Amino acid sequence: MILAGMSDRAESVTQFLTVILVFVLVLGMTYLTTRFVGNYQKSRLANRNFEVIETYRITNGKYLQIVKIGEKIIVIGIGKNDISYICDLSPGDIRIDPDDRQQPAEAFKTFLEKAGRRIGKGGSDNEK
Repeated sequence: MILAGMSDRAESVTQFLTVILVFVLVLGMTYLTTRFVGNYQKSRLANRNFEVIETYRITNGKYLQIVKIGEKIIVIGIGKNDISYICDLSPGDIRIDPDDRQQPAEAFKTFLEKAGRRIGKGGSDNEK
């Protein structure tokens, strides 16, 4: 009877460890797939003729975008169901500061670091 109880306990631990191992493997495969797809898309988008320089949100679902197409810079309005040409801009009309352009991955990394610090402090919102 005692031997049967220990066998059930060992089997439960083995099943738990197997589930944890499968979870870690799936998580690792997801991470590697995401990295691969991200690098693939980044390489495909490099050296393209279209570049969104800046986006300004007007209201929900309505934006103004400054877009560089080849050497031409234009302003377009984007709504839920349409895209409208607004005007052309010369390169002297806009300021492009490479230091202001933050990569989305860096912004998310900063967000995670801030969240980690808040969790470490017990969730206090004193950090600005």
